[in-house]
Amino acid sequence: MSMEKAKKYLEAKGYGDRIIVPEASTATVELAAAALGAEPGAIAKTLSFLMGGGAILILTEGTARIDNHKFKQVFHTKAKMIPGDQVETLVGHAPGGVCPFGANPEVPVYLDVSLKKHPVVYPAAGDDHSGVRLTVEELESLVGMDRWVDVCKE
Repeated sequence: MSMEKAKKYLEAKGYGDRIIVPEASTATVELAAAALGAEPGAIAKTLSFLMGGGAILILTEGTARIDNHKFKQVFHTKAKMIPGDQVETLVGHAPGGVCPFGANPEVPVYLDVSLKKHPVVYPAAGDDHSGVRLTVEELESLVGMDRWVDVCKE
């Protein structure tokens, strides 16, 4: 179901032809990089955090790690990942395919500045066997993101 939601979203925006569906899994950064023929940093990893009673999504470069101090400075709360069994309900996509495309409409999306290191990035497309080839500018336009943040370790 998640792949269909993401595909519908991307098709409506004119980017349906950018979806890549390799035979190999894309469930982790390393697997996605191998399956999509990209360097691990170019995988746009979508992280889901609890915020108040809901969720937020932050897309980072694939090799980035969240800096808890920076996260707290930006969001005024401690970084708390959504437990795996709650991700699909809160976000609209299951773990391994979490992406901003077709996510629940109330979920804010943020892009971390670490993505700017890569001219082309590959976020998931709703399941663990997909990716979408986009420039950072296209990703920014597509997600209607709330804002850029700097919440990753250097």
